Amino acid sequence: MLENLMRKIVHWLDPLFEKFREPKAETPQPKYTPHSLEDFIGVLQRTPKSILSSTDRSRIAAIMSFGDRKVGDLMVPKNSMVFVNSKDILGPLVLDKLYKSGFTNFPVVDNKEKVVGVIHTEALNTLEIKKTDRAEKYLDKHVYNLHVSDTLAFAVEEIERTNSYYFFVLDENDSLAGFFTTQMLLDYLLG
Repeated sequence: MLENLMRKIVHWLDPLFEKFREPKAETPQPKYTPHSLEDFIGVLQRTPKSILSSTDRSRIAAIMSFGDRKVGDLMVPKNSMVFVNSKDILGPLVLDKLYKSGFTNFPVVDNKEKVVGVIHTEALNTLEIKKTDRAEKYLDKHVYNLHVSDTLAFAVEEIERTNSYYFFVLDENDSLAGFFTTQMLLDYLLG
């Protein structure tokens, strides 16, 4: 009988204590899980721009395609490169040509047009350059290569292994095809 009375009191007081109770945990709604890359891309495309900007979408797309992209997709081709001959005198005309190119690294070739190294603009920014200095004086002989068919993931490994930020890119015949830098990789990933 006492037990029955307690139930009635609890039932009667229950609405009064409702506002002091912790809210009931809602049953979690099942989250949508994409089952393929196409499903995932569809979710990204349907996401409002207030949540995911166009820039963020581009970055995600770049990261997602990272494994499929090749060094040859991002490199500067050979016909756009500015070369310096190892015997060139670094006078005003040569320096002007280099600075106007917009590049920060320049392949140095010998008389047989074989790449023997690279000149970094950091080396050219000193006041010690004399009008009679030849390019070979500022030559960095540490030359690293990638191939046009190497993946960007492999390029990252090579950047870490060599601690270099500039690579010559070779074609399938091991001939110079262009150059690749860590900045190109960052620009691709970050837009």
